[in-house]
Amino acid sequence: MTEGAPPPQRRNRNAGMGIDSVAPPAGPVVAAIAGHGFRVGQIVHDGGLKLTPEAAIGWQAPRLDALTIDDLTPLLDGDPAPEFLLLGTGLTLRRPANDLVRVIEAKGIGIEFMDSRAAARAWGLLRSEGRAIVAALLPLG
Repeated sequence: MTEGAPPPQRRNRNAGMGIDSVAPPAGPVVAAIAGHGFRVGQIVHDGGLKLTPEAAIGWQAPRLDALTIDDLTPLLDGDPAPEFLLLGTGLTLRRPANDLVRVIEAKGIGIEFMDSRAAARAWGLLRSEGRAIVAALLPLG
């Protein structure tokens, strides 16, 4: 630096970068997850949880390997049909039975599966984007 020269200016790396706030999603949002259930608002649902854009429904979910299309039909038969089913597979990511995936996809509905914590977070984010989805979350324990 030369004597008498102004000091170099530091650029604010965030200057000009707007941070858009995300609107809270319409409908139910999972506020907390415990080993055996989910909290939506002030209500704790023991066991599994089914989510639609309008409602959170407590559910005595079967084990993932026992999950059938009959367990999910009420979620999938909405009008209009959901874009996809977000399936929370419990404590860890596990793949649902191939037959179940094929039946869901044959209805023209996608399926995304992940552990239930990730699925609960994804639910809130996707709903804040206005996505027409449904979810079935298996308990962690």
